[in-house]
Amino acid sequence: MLNLPLNVDFSGKVVVVTGAGGVLCGTMARAFAQAGAKVAALDLNEEAVKALADECKAEGFVCEGYQANVLEPEALEAVHQKVLADLGPCDILVNGAGGNNPRATTDNEYQHEQQEGQKGFFELDAGGVDFVFKLNFQGTLLPTQAFAKVILNEGPEAVKKGVAVCFDCRNNSDVFAREAACIMAAAGIPVRLFESLRPTPELSFAIREYGCIAGINVTASHNPKEYNGYKVYWEDGAQLPPSHADQVAKIMARSDVFDVTVADYDKAVADGLITIMGAETDEKFLANVMEQVNDQAAVDAVADTFKMVYTPFHGTGYKLIPEALKRLGMKHVICVPEQMVIDGNFPTVASPNPENPEGFYLAVELANQEGADFILGSDPDADRVGIMVRAGDGFKVLTGNQTGVLLLDYLIGAKQRTGKMPANPTALKTIVTTEMARKVAEVNGLKCYDTFTGFKFLAQKKDQLEGSGEGNVIMSYEESYGYMLGSFVRDKDAVTAAVALTEMAAWYAGQGMTLYDALLALYEKYGFYSERTLNLVMPGLDGLKKMAQLMADLREKPPVEIAGVAVKEQKDYKDGSVVCVECGSKSQMELSGSNVLRYEMADGTSLIVRPSGTEPKVKVYILANGTTREECDAKVEQYAAWAESLKG
Repeated sequence: MLNLPLNVDFSGKVVVVTGAGGVLCGTMARAFAQAGAKVAALDLNEEAVKALADECKAEGFVCEGYQANVLEPEALEAVHQKVLADLGPCDILVNGAGGNNPRATTDNEYQHEQQEGQKGFFELDAGGVDFVFKLNFQGTLLPTQAFAKVILNEGPEAVKKGVAVCFDCRNNSDVFAREAACIMAAAGIPVRLFESLRPTPELSFAIREYGCIAGINVTASHNPKEYNGYKVYWEDGAQLPPSHADQVAKIMARSDVFDVTVADYDKAVADGLITIMGAETDEKFLANVMEQVNDQAAVDAVADTFKMVYTPFHGTGYKLIPEALKRLGMKHVICVPEQMVIDGNFPTVASPNPENPEGFYLAVELANQEGADFILGSDPDADRVGIMVRAGDGFKVLTGNQTGVLLLDYLIGAKQRTGKMPANPTALKTIVTTEMARKVAEVNGLKCYDTFTGFKFLAQKKDQLEGSGEGNVIMSYEESYGYMLGSFVRDKDAVTAAVALTEMAAWYAGQGMTLYDALLALYEKYGFYSERTLNLVMPGLDGLKKMAQLMADLREKPPVEIAGVAVKEQKDYKDGSVVCVECGSKSQMELSGSNVLRYEMADGTSLIVRPSGTEPKVKVYILANGTTREECDAKVEQYAAWAESLKG
């Protein structure tokens, strides 16, 4: 039987697992018992659940086995009374009866399903048990098995290339990564597994460097401690393209029985099916990172006096980012000691997200003590990076949009100064990223292209432009603190971005300016820009229906005026259509195939509306510009009121 721990303490909770005579649900029952729960294991096969209960009891866990056909209401009620008498009221039930993939449900959802004639039960809470279950079982084992089948379908040459596997600092990430590696090995697919936690961009690099067919990363990026996740990559080092993701989903949908083969780890290593990656891969990765330095002289000029503070927020940047900054020549990189400790519980922050200013409080204290003007923080898997800069007597958090604009402008100037600007230089951004980036690029003679949100799309566009000779991309970025530099990775990369941002801060220091001074200078040069993202949360069982209805209503009656301002163009990224409101003419955009609406306003503002793909909310992006900061801010407030009205 598989033995996977749950990363939540369920002490005292009564957990009922139906279908526990099977492999998957039996494994789940055991995992809950190991996590401290009092488990009731139900199945038609009385022998199987009794044996499971005896096995758990022998190890000191609380588990009772019951024979029952839980698909029959009378039997369900009878066993419920037994559980109540033996263990107490049911807190959680994972319903895996009848050959279905097991699932946990909330009390409200249970009532709804009963009305629909389905069988449900209870969940501890919507974000705890359900998520942990999905990660440990559906989120790791089943997708890995399905992904292995996709790779096998590519043929023997693809299989020989193997898969790279990485993991971050989160609780049990190493367990899940090893399990994924063993599933791949059991399928005959060679695996390169990192010896310990590593930054996400290093996985992208390893896939490309070693010619792997694919990659797997166990990480939940910058999300709260309760979460973990699972990302898959293809041979270009970018996250899985839609076509292959669809194949994985279809195979998973057909996998009603949890039939996963897991190789013995030690034997797989001995047989050469699992190879361990370590310092040798770090060195190759860092060599490529350091090749992205543009103006070493600017760093050397201030290295003796320039001070900065760095925090990895308890995550994977703790080793390679300080090392990269040391190789850059920075002599005074002061690391936040409390946050250099690897800990998946993130004890010093509410959320390890560099977008949140409150996470930097220890870094700010340290910077004030040491007299530093620049603070840099990477998220737990070191793919995103945020900065704080001195502004007067305090520190100011720069947004992802502002940071990206500063870096793009700096890279253009540095490459021109040092003769490193390639032919046909190009910048890439997503459709929801500030339009100031386009202004910076075009004023300096670069082309700027948009892609859909997500670095897999930025990576695809980079490959397309460079493969055709149309352009050489010097930078790709999105507003959510992700930056991609160079050609050795195809994902956002906090390690390389940390080096580039530090080089930039050092150069401006040499000019007697902080990065906040530099940002104000860019506004004077290119005009003022301001952005805001609003999340229209639509909770409850009808949330998805409300989201779909909102998008349908906007398509059925496209607005011609918003907040008292005329709409100039209506853009629909679903079919790529562009409608000129004044003349009614229609044209086509390059991009299509995504459920996103965009309105170009007469005052120069862009409004973008899209439903979230992972949460019950619609996101509205306001991208404003003007001749003064006050004008920009007023526009943002004006359109924010309209956005809030969309909730109805």
